[in-house]
Formats: sequence, C-alpha cells, structure tokens
Amino acid sequence: MATVILLRHGRSTANGSGVLAGRTPKVGLDDTGRAQARALVERLLGVALAEVVCSPLLRCKNTVAPLVAERGLTRTVDPRLSEVDYGEWTGRELKTLVKEPLWRVVQAHPSAAVFPGGEGLAGMQARAVTAVREHDARISAEHGDHAVWLLCSHGDVLKSILADALGQHLDAFQRIVVDPASISVVRYTEVRPFVMRVNDHSSDLAGVVPPAPKRGRKKKTSSDAEVGGSTGQKGRAG
Repeated sequence: MATVILLRHGRSTANGSGVLAGRTPKVGLDDTGRAQARALVERLLGVALAEVVCSPLLRCKNTVAPLVAERGLTRTVDPRLSEVDYGEWTGRELKTLVKEPLWRVVQAHPSAAVFPGGEGLAGMQARAVTAVREHDARISAEHGDHAVWLLCSHGDVLKSILADALGQHLDAFQRIVVDPASISVVRYTEVRPFVMRVNDHSSDLAGVVPPAPKRGRKKKTSSDAEVGGSTGQKGRAG
C-alpha cells in the first residue's frame, strides 16, 4: 500500500482568535499560514507526490495551493475529510465552551461526545478513516505500493486518523498533538499501518519515501515490523 503524508492546514485567521471555527465558511490563512503554505513547496522538494487530497474548507485549499501549482498536481476534494461539525458550538469562544459539561466528555471520553446540532467524534473518525484508507487503496492501485500522496485536513480529523493507525481507542486521541502546518506520515500495509512521523515541522522528509522496486520486480510492501527497531537504512522495513 502507499504512504500518506498527513498535513494539517496552515495557521488560520481563527486559530489565534480563541473561537471554534469549525465549518464556518471563508476562514482562510493568516500571514503565518500563508508563509507555511509557501514553505511546504520547499519542505516536500525531495518527495514525488502521486496526488493531493484535501478537505473542502478554504484553509485547507489555501494550504495546498502553492504546492499544487508548483507541481502541476491534481487536487481531489473529499467532504469526508472536512472539519468536525461542531453544530451549536461553531463560532463560540473556547473560554465559554470549557464551562460546558460536554467539554469534559470531549477531553476524557471523546468517543461518547456528540456536539449539539452537529456530529459525534466517533462518527467523524469513521468517515475520515474510511476516506484515507479508500484513497490509499485507490492510489496504490493506480501508482503502485511505493507511491506517496498528501492529505490535508484538520487537527481533530488527523488526530483520529493517527489514533486508528496507532491502534489506539478514540478515547486516547487527545494525547496526540498535531500543530498547524505539521506533517505526520503513515504507511499502510495489508496487515498494519506504520506510523513514521507525528507532528513533524522539519524540512527533511526524504526519509519517508519508500525505495523504488528493482527493475523487473514488483515487491509488495511488507507488513512485518523490524525486530529490534528500524536501522534507519534506506530500503529497510520498520
């Protein structure tokens, strides 16, 4: 199966406002976010991308726009990768939301959290994980198991995808940190995913690229973990 780079959108105009933006339309990037979007072109310079898939919200489209333009890539928009539908919480200040009884459920037992007039976090994870696995299977079939592709979405959505890849219950997903413009990397295989990076802000991403198969051989991606841990050598599993 292919390797997916999970990118959180750059810093938005809402990130520093203390307001839960959710699916509020026309929330774009601030100056820092636009700089992060431009820097993404350089960060991924050594990574050949098969495709870019993103949330339909403006801040995600803005984040991948410079990369898509530079590479001449096709951008696929998938509503299943959209931000959580926070319902009646959308647009409210976080300092008031922390006083709501549901806040403690979101923190301690998120699998049971359902936002009034919106969706539940368990439902969000189900749609997001289904989307990433379907796209990964499709891209693997079209481009081969050694393909790399990029998915741009939102903090809680990406945390839920990572929790699934790590084999964690959704109730543990609040332990995962995913900053704006950070990159996490998952390589899916037939048996298990391998989580290669989480919340990475570095500019050296060449290590996430799988080695190309030798000429005349089509070797499937191994599902075996490296006993004793990865050696870090190009072409080794783990």
